[in-house]
Amino acid sequence: MASARSRLLSFDFTPGTILVDKYRVIAKLGGGWEGEVYRIRELLTGIDRAAKFFYPHRNERDRAVKYYAKKLHQLRDCPILIQYVTQERMHVGGVPVTFLVSEYAEEQVLHEFLAQQPGKRLTPFEALHLLHALAQGMALIHAKREFHGDLHTGNVLVRRRGLGFDVKLVDFYNLHGYKKTEQIQDDVIGLVQILHACVGGAKHYARQPREIKEIVRGLKSSLIQKRFRSALHLRDHLEGMTWEGRNGR
Repeated sequence: MASARSRLLSFDFTPGTILVDKYRVIAKLGGGWEGEVYRIRELLTGIDRAAKFFYPHRNERDRAVKYYAKKLHQLRDCPILIQYVTQERMHVGGVPVTFLVSEYAEEQVLHEFLAQQPGKRLTPFEALHLLHALAQGMALIHAKREFHGDLHTGNVLVRRRGLGFDVKLVDFYNLHGYKKTEQIQDDVIGLVQILHACVGGAKHYARQPREIKEIVRGLKSSLIQKRFRSALHLRDHLEGMTWEGRNGR
């Protein structure tokens, strides 16, 4: 069994594959260190879901699955999160594999969304609206003394809604032995790094208005943490700020 587990480094389900007599694979959405994510469709209802398949060697005794399922259930009233539905188990190449079934979001991955924008970035005003949507959602998580742990443009799903944005977060980082206060602060740094990326990164930072620089603070972690202790403080700052910057690129 150990040798079989060591060989299972990808799933590569093709579209149309039937899983556990309940789901049909529609498309692969992505993959990472822990496993792969697919868009699947319930055979009975026709509802699309997202399924995260964990590599067995990254999910010993289903520890990763239990972590994600319990955390998503605990934070089920936080609308920024993809909502957990159930877990399933099947064999792939003779190896038992567990996967989580969650809601499927139509939003686009943020780094792909940015790549389609003029200049591959947002205006400062747009970027602040996006940051507010993220900070507002993360504020509910931080208010529960919980954290995401892996905030970056690849873990944010976004859809434009007029002046604002609908956002969802995926892929909690499975951390043990770390203080929650430290992880909450790391979440804030992640949010600020996302803002920095949205306005074009280091290449365009010097020309950003004061409102952006007051938040990004040169990406110096100590200065960011001193100003914003959690997403709640970042959200309150955004809601109380006066906009005087330019809306150009």
